[in-house]
Amino acid sequence: MSHKDLYGRDQAAVAAIQNLRFFPLAVTGGAGSYLIDEAGRRLLDFSASWGAASLGHGHPALVAAVTKAVANPAGASILSAANAPATALCEALLELTPGTGKRKVWLGHSGSDANEAVFRAVTKATGRARILSFVGAYHGGTAASMSISGHSVQSHAARAPGLQLIPYPDPYRPFEDDPGGGAILALLERHFATNCPPREVAAVFIEPIQSDGGLIVPPPGFMARLAERCRAEGILLVCDEVKVGLGRSGKLHCFEHEGLQPDIVTFGKGLGGGLPVSAAVGPAEVFDVATAFAIQTLHGNPISAAAGLAVLETIGNEGLVENAAARGAYLQRRLGDLAQRHALIGDVRGRGLAVGVELVRDRATRAPAKIETAKLVYRAFQLGLVLYYVGLNSNVLEMTPPLNLSDDDIDVAIDILDRAVADVASGRVPDAAVADFAGW
Repeated sequence: MSHKDLYGRDQAAVAAIQNLRFFPLAVTGGAGSYLIDEAGRRLLDFSASWGAASLGHGHPALVAAVTKAVANPAGASILSAANAPATALCEALLELTPGTGKRKVWLGHSGSDANEAVFRAVTKATGRARILSFVGAYHGGTAASMSISGHSVQSHAARAPGLQLIPYPDPYRPFEDDPGGGAILALLERHFATNCPPREVAAVFIEPIQSDGGLIVPPPGFMARLAERCRAEGILLVCDEVKVGLGRSGKLHCFEHEGLQPDIVTFGKGLGGGLPVSAAVGPAEVFDVATAFAIQTLHGNPISAAAGLAVLETIGNEGLVENAAARGAYLQRRLGDLAQRHALIGDVRGRGLAVGVELVRDRATRAPAKIETAKLVYRAFQLGLVLYYVGLNSNVLEMTPPLNLSDDDIDVAIDILDRAVADVASGRVPDAAVADFAGW
């Protein structure tokens, strides 16, 4: 079948309810940090499919592992039979993820089903029905994972009964002018004393960097103080590492930056290197609460599990945690240089290769530059760079490139961004260009 007009075919055949389009990207292949589009153009991929292609495209270790697994598949599931790749992946995750006591691993397809399974398990295991989460949190796209999220894009979704949302600590846009987050902790105490008794709360779901809410890095010490307060009330700490874990932050686990010891950790996206696999690691008494409680037929698929194992091994073998730290620091320095030249850039933040650039119309008022952000990613695409935007105001460029990104790749991206920001600021990208691309 021809790739001619692939994007047009997509628009005619693919349901809009599963699309999130920022520009007319139609991909036919990929190599390393680059995608190949239907016209044969090489585009530098600074999203890596929202962080899922953690090793880039076509990494030999991933190709070899998947090829071997698919040639002699150990069934297709762990639903009613053990298989070696899935068991080995669980063992590897237990070894790599810190924790105390007897722990087990649940395997799924995506971060959404991992967070959903954890939500259902912790409420049943503790007998507490309520969940604490953050405004702006995005824990998934299934019914139950949306129900414990707080992102504005999911305003159509029903919230879990008793869900208590609190503001996420954003040093750039601080709640009650308190960049350290103390005002949020005080608000939590008021909730605990009135409408949300802590004895009713099973768990608090934390993103150590709030990803889709705007790539927000919390102020130092906030998460540790929150965790200490919740532990005092017997509230479990669930750390959502789906987008920012497994080396992306410059540490193997992003929660390590916060000095946290979560009770449960969820993984997804980059764990499979582009294949569908997720996981949750936590106490056996929670994950053994019932049999056949959180299952889908292809959970623990041996091909996806083999991919997960290859990703974990490659992160260690190729020093990708260290690479993410070094390349991320270089990327933020280069972006800081751009900010000196372009008033549209209000803030640059991140950890490792999870970097956000917030765009504003005025640095004094910090008014979000929503339409300008849409135009910028569109223009960057035209110039050969793929990245998307996030945030409750749809004004934060999100950069989650492959973990093996090079300085040369970063230099290419900065040159494109420099030109794209200038073109947007000078009015050379018309409104009509982005009229068909709603994004968030």
